[in-house]
Amino acid sequence: MSAPRAEAPQALTKRLRAELAAAQSALLQDWQMQRKALSNIKGRARVVDHILRALWRGMGDLAGVSLVAVGGYGRGELYPHSDVDLLILLPDVAPAALEAEISELVSTLWDIGLDIGHSARTIRECVEEATRDITVQTNLMEARFLAGDREHFRVMQRTLRECLDREAFFTAKKLEQESRYARYQDTAFSLEPNCKESPGGLRDLQSIRWIAQGFGIGPSWSGLLIHQVCLPEELRAVRQAEAFLRELRVSLHYLAKRREDRLLFDHQEALAKDFGITAGSHQRASEILMQRYYRNAKIITQLNTMLVQKLGATFAPRPFAAPVPINARFLAKRDLLDIASDDIFEQHPAAILESFAIMQRHSELKGMSARTLRGLWAARRLITPAFRSDPAHRALFMQILRAPRGLIHELRRMNQFDILGRYLPAWGKIVGRMQHDLFHVYTVDQHILQVVRNVRRFTMTEHAHEYPLMSRLMSEFRDAWLLYIAAMFHDIAKGRGGDHSLLGMQDADAFCTDHGLCDEDRALVVWLVEHHLTMSSVAQKQDLSEPAVIERFARIVGSERRLVALYLLTHADIRGTSPKVWNAWKGKLLEDLFFATQALLRGHTPLQASGIAQRQEEARGILRFHGLREGVENALWETLDTSYFMRFDAQDIAWHARMLYHRPESPSPIVRARPNQIGQGVQVMVFTPDQKDLFLRILGFFARLGFSVADAKIFTTRHGYALDSFNLLDLGHADGIRDVVGLLEHDLAERLAHPGLIDEPMKIRLSRQQKHFPIEPEVSIRPDDRNQRFILSVSAADRPGLLFSVAKVLALHQINLHAAKIATLGERVEDTFLLSGEALHREDALIRIERDLLESLAI
Repeated sequence: MSAPRAEAPQALTKRLRAELAAAQSALLQDWQMQRKALSNIKGRARVVDHILRALWRGMGDLAGVSLVAVGGYGRGELYPHSDVDLLILLPDVAPAALEAEISELVSTLWDIGLDIGHSARTIRECVEEATRDITVQTNLMEARFLAGDREHFRVMQRTLRECLDREAFFTAKKLEQESRYARYQDTAFSLEPNCKESPGGLRDLQSIRWIAQGFGIGPSWSGLLIHQVCLPEELRAVRQAEAFLRELRVSLHYLAKRREDRLLFDHQEALAKDFGITAGSHQRASEILMQRYYRNAKIITQLNTMLVQKLGATFAPRPFAAPVPINARFLAKRDLLDIASDDIFEQHPAAILESFAIMQRHSELKGMSARTLRGLWAARRLITPAFRSDPAHRALFMQILRAPRGLIHELRRMNQFDILGRYLPAWGKIVGRMQHDLFHVYTVDQHILQVVRNVRRFTMTEHAHEYPLMSRLMSEFRDAWLLYIAAMFHDIAKGRGGDHSLLGMQDADAFCTDHGLCDEDRALVVWLVEHHLTMSSVAQKQDLSEPAVIERFARIVGSERRLVALYLLTHADIRGTSPKVWNAWKGKLLEDLFFATQALLRGHTPLQASGIAQRQEEARGILRFHGLREGVENALWETLDTSYFMRFDAQDIAWHARMLYHRPESPSPIVRARPNQIGQGVQVMVFTPDQKDLFLRILGFFARLGFSVADAKIFTTRHGYALDSFNLLDLGHADGIRDVVGLLEHDLAERLAHPGLIDEPMKIRLSRQQKHFPIEPEVSIRPDDRNQRFILSVSAADRPGLLFSVAKVLALHQINLHAAKIATLGERVEDTFLLSGEALHREDALIRIERDLLESLAI
């Protein structure tokens, strides 16, 4: 069966392993000296070719079997740590011993040091698999002969070509790309993209070449030019983008020392250094690198959209349908917007913006033709200062913003094809700009588009069920398009240095003036940009039970129209940062601030605005609903003062009364827990005679079990009892909610019954992001407006037990804690505490407290 081996198997394996290691070491040295990515990946493919052929010869001839490179290796490209994809092409009738010999071959390849992905099939099995699986069909399309029976390989190639349905292959590859885009959330602009698979990655370029190959053009880019699928300018752009991504991926593999295609925070700074990039005045080196990546990714998505559509129109045209004229410049052609002539944008520059306005008006259009997209891409250079200052063009842009439908689709299309960044130069500066605050998960331009989308959804009846209050307020708001403008400018000055809100105000003011907004509308937009962070800051960092807080915010707002506009924008902004940032608790804080401020602006007194009487009445109604007789709450309520009723809502007041009315002087601790009434998590109430380090002990218990405290309200009754309330979020416990409630009620009550026991939090584990982008803790202590208490502000990396660490320092210095506001912003927290204590009035003690807090927060 097999020819005698000239070299012993072990010796052959050892020799080839050494040759492979030496060759790969040489490739690394060559890369470090010259950084030629294409040479590197082609060189590794040649090295592996040599190893495989040498092994094949050393093992003897396998009769009728072919060794075939497929996938990227079939193209002759192997990145430093990519798998080696092989097809072992079997004869139709295989000898009994063949299976063992193939198994030995594969095992030896692993021993040599190659990561092998292999399949063993006959030609018939290859055809069957290719018919069922588009991935297999694509891999086989790039098959390359390595060793064995060459004629058998040629038969397979010819059979596969004959079986290929070009139009079905084209359709399948488009669907495959759509599925891949959906997996990566349709965006190239996440902060840790996959440079191979994400939209705008290398896979988008490969998809173009696969489709072209399926249509018989061949795998090279020059074939697209020869067949007039792409223009020379587009060919240059695609080659430049491909060269950048190749260099990035090779560098990433070498840095990670393994197959890694995700541009993780762990690698971004090292990659930037590898590219010779240094930090700028307002950007990290990694941010500069990533902005280059995002801009190349955007070019790739542009070209992919154009070229795939052009390939389909040229080689898989749909049945003829007569074009339907829309106007002198545009027509509808097979549900796509087409231009009347190739030079339409040169002859009528206003048609650049008009094309997007037409897409908004004609819902029957499913997109733009390849000719239109190509024309827009080339015409972006026509958007000059003179273009931007033309009143007709400004009117068209405002028409797009005011359109009743299609706003988000067209803004995204304008951004994708560089029209938006050309028309708004300030926008062009934020395209692809990263935000390394571990709070936003998108680049600045994509975050802004998310915020505009969120505001837009408030106007749409089909989304009214998501946030009913937002939808109702928006339905009553005059000229909702003003909020779209405010959303577009709220972060447009990010990365310039200085206060982006103030810089953004200037851009917004200039835009509104240039585009003819009246003074009232311009003032609203500019004010919203200036204060787009104010409402979230007040809601999450200040004590909303204090009338002075609401009065101060009401003075900033000034009118109910501004309040509603800011509420809508703030809600949309927080939800547009990251899926992890928004939660029901933040929504409740914003809602409480909104209604309290609205009451003040409508002429209610601060006491009326606080709604104490209304809350008490509503709480009584809840108690009666639960069957408690009238007046049972009085004994408890007599021990509570006004601040209690301002701090808790009616549901909480009624819950406390139901649990405590019959034992307002219980000698033993009472702990009650229930599912959070405003979202996920658990609400915990603790009622016990006040004692030393009580708050610290409670937090130690939560921290030891890994609970995250989202909100804490500390209250002391007139008769010396602590009535504390906690909202615990992100519990991360596998147990059901009922088990968690039972655990908290029993174990915490038992723990508090033994004074002096203080739990320590669970061991801290930093997130991967925090390790590479550490957050420097900040602490400040200042008197409140009445000079009665002090406000502690803490900004630090989030972690289990952080609140415990703060409370431990405060207890050490005998500081009383009255309230805690916990605001979690991605990986960062910005917490605010209301304090009192003798030490706070002494400068030397304040310095020691701040120093100790910083030490406790350092991780």
